Amino acid sequence: METGGRRPGDAVFRGTATGAGVVILLVLAAVAAFLVGEAVPAFTADPAEVDGGEGLVAYVWPLLFGTVLAAVIALLVATPIAVGIALFISHFAPRRLAQGLGYLVDLLAAVPSIVYGIWGITVLSNWMKPVYGWLAENLGFIPLFAGPASTTGRTILTAGLVLAVMILPIITALGRDVFLQTPRLHEEAALALGATRWEMIKYAVIPYGRSGVVSAAMLGLGRALGETMAVALVLSVSNIVTFNLISSTNPSTIAANIALNFPEASGLDINVLIASGLALFVITFLVNFAARWVVQRSGAKA
Repeated sequence: METGGRRPGDAVFRGTATGAGVVILLVLAAVAAFLVGEAVPAFTADPAEVDGGEGLVAYVWPLLFGTVLAAVIALLVATPIAVGIALFISHFAPRRLAQGLGYLVDLLAAVPSIVYGIWGITVLSNWMKPVYGWLAENLGFIPLFAGPASTTGRTILTAGLVLAVMILPIITALGRDVFLQTPRLHEEAALALGATRWEMIKYAVIPYGRSGVVSAAMLGLGRALGETMAVALVLSVSNIVTFNLISSTNPSTIAANIALNFPEASGLDINVLIASGLALFVITFLVNFAARWVVQRSGAKA
C-alpha cells in the first residue's frame, strides 16, 4: 500500500542508507580529530625531545618514504599478475578450473597477515639471497641494486614482494568480478567482426573493466600502506632514506614502526607515534581520493 505516492519501505530504506552514510562520516571525522589532537604535542615539541633529536619531520620522513616505497613495489608487482590471473579465470579457463581457481583466490585473501610474514622471513628471504647477490654483482651500476647485497634477505624489496603476494588475491578477485560483468553482446560483436579472443579482450573486456581494475589496485594499495605485522617480521630496519632495494640498510614503514615501538612508548614518544599515524592517515586518504577521481574520469570517458 502506498502513502503519498511512496511505499513505507522506500522511506525506511532511504533513511537507513542516509544514516549509515552519516555514521561513516562521523567516524572518519572522529578518527581525524583524535589523531590531530594527540599529535599536537609532537608538532609543538622541541626538536631535541623527539626520538633522534632532529625533530618530527626528520623522524617521520624515513618512515613515510619506506611505507610508500614498499607499497609501490607491491603494486607494481601484483597488479599485472592479478589482471592476468583474473582474465584467465574469467575468459580462458574451463568452467570447473575457473571455479576452483576462484575459490583458491578467495581463500588466499583470507589468510592472516602474520602467516605471510612468517613465510616471508623463513622462505622468501632465503630464496632471495642468491638473487640479491647476482643483482649486486651484475647490475650494481643501477642505484636500485647498488648493494652490498643483504646476507639475510630481509630487505625492502623482500617486504614489497610479501606485500605483493598479500594484495594479489584482492586485486584478482575484484578484477575477475569486473571482467565477468562485461556485456556479452560486446564480446560477441567483437568476435563477429573477426577479432581473435585476445583482440576481443583487448578492445571490449579491458576497456570495460578499466575503472574496476583501478579501484581494485587502489584497494590493494590501501592494504599495503597499512600492513603491519608482515613488514615488521620481514624488514631489517635502519630507518634511513635510500632507494637501494637489496641492502641491509632499509627504511621502516609507519605501521610497522608503531607496532614495534608503541608498547614501550610513554609521554611525548606516544604523541610522536600518533603523529606518524596521522601522516599515514593523510596519505591513505589522498590515495583513495585519487583513485576515486581516476574511476570517475574513466567512467566519463566511457
